Amino acid sequence: MSLPALLLTTSCDRRADVGPVVVSVIGEAPAVAGADRLLLSTPDRILTDSVAEGLVRFDAAGQIEGGLAERWTVTDDGTSFIFRLREARWADGQPVRAAQVVNLLKRQLARGARNSLAPYLSAIDDVVEMTPEVIEVDLARPRPDLLKLFAQPELALVRSASAGGAGPFRATSVGKHATLLRPIDDPDRDPDDEGPTAEDNVRLIGERAARAIVRFTNRQADLVSGGTIKDWPLVQRAGIATANLRIDPAAGLFGLAILRRDGLLADAETRAALAAAFDRASLVAAVSPDWTAVETLLPDQLDSLSPPTQPAWAALPREQRLAAIRARVAAWRATAGTPSLWLALPAGTGGTMLWTRLAADLYAMGIRPVRLAPDDPVADLRLVDLVAPYDSARWYLSEACVACSQEAQQAIEDARVAPTADARAATIARADAALTADAAFIPLARPFRWSLVSVRLVQWQANARAWHPLNHLRRDTR
Repeated sequence: MSLPALLLTTSCDRRADVGPVVVSVIGEAPAVAGADRLLLSTPDRILTDSVAEGLVRFDAAGQIEGGLAERWTVTDDGTSFIFRLREARWADGQPVRAAQVVNLLKRQLARGARNSLAPYLSAIDDVVEMTPEVIEVDLARPRPDLLKLFAQPELALVRSASAGGAGPFRATSVGKHATLLRPIDDPDRDPDDEGPTAEDNVRLIGERAARAIVRFTNRQADLVSGGTIKDWPLVQRAGIATANLRIDPAAGLFGLAILRRDGLLADAETRAALAAAFDRASLVAAVSPDWTAVETLLPDQLDSLSPPTQPAWAALPREQRLAAIRARVAAWRATAGTPSLWLALPAGTGGTMLWTRLAADLYAMGIRPVRLAPDDPVADLRLVDLVAPYDSARWYLSEACVACSQEAQQAIEDARVAPTADARAATIARADAALTADAAFIPLARPFRWSLVSVRLVQWQANARAWHPLNHLRRDTR
């Protein structure tokens, strides 16, 4: 049977709750947990999160739960985090000790540019061992929201290739593209309590979206994870049962970063007029009723002093927005000819769907669009599609400021080094206003993240982190 024909096969999803949970993650086969890469692929992140915990981790709802730490205390001003470690063992059977955790955390923090979270960890001043079971993380500046960063797979602790991490799974390779994960059995478990069974094992596969969808529709997988807008048209063609299709209310950035501040994009008012004229409602309606359009950089007030800054054009009807950019384009055309904008978009069917919508909007404005590869260095605009790792407005502003004004850059830096929470909130509000006025980023919608979920995975929950730990799928195997 051809691939298109297989994609049209509807899943009735009556896969029995027998044997390992099969999880197909979109992306290349996962590498060794803790691989020293700047950007871990989605399969890498899920494997790392499964076999090597950080101090804390995410639960099924995207909330913080204990990892290596069983409990913790945060000072009122957010400048000290004290963690008490649980009784845990590395994969080689050796007990986890505070001194080891301190050294591993310092190594993670020292990786600098090799850690994609490094720009948001600069407030950490020191990590010290207090007792063999207790460590303290000292901060130069208050960061009450730091726990969500500690829960990211990039900060999972891997002692060595042989010693591995501390769970909640142990990994066994079962082929080029698959890894079998077995839950760690608690040595202190009551003998009368049921321990892990074959159904608590997870077979983790990294593969292309088309193969993952076919595997699910053929009832050979229980979960497809890591879905983005890039591969969404394949899901639309596959006839997935409504009960199996899940959309996360993901928090983050989905929009166009302005990379060049010359030509038509040299003027902030023209950039703002351009941002205003995109038909966000039609874009999200073409994809899913569960996708939400946005017009502001920040999704909420978060840790800013003020609510999200509304762009000056937010209250205008679309006809008026279109008229404003058309007038500017007409003035440009009179002296320089028809303007062009080069868009760097993802490959694949989802990228083509986005291109069709965005190109139609640009043509309506009087601009000739040109599609480029995602990493093409000559692009004028590039799609940014990122889920926020934690709930700080500074993350949104920093990631959106690809080529923004000096004023906005300085305000974002001032927020990073602000000595108090109040000063940080005030500078974040100033940065939000400056970046919005500069119109260096065009917000379009929330990130779009989808999963295909078997009914046997009763613990799976949609959440703002779009993160689904493998020990919280069928039952809690902790």
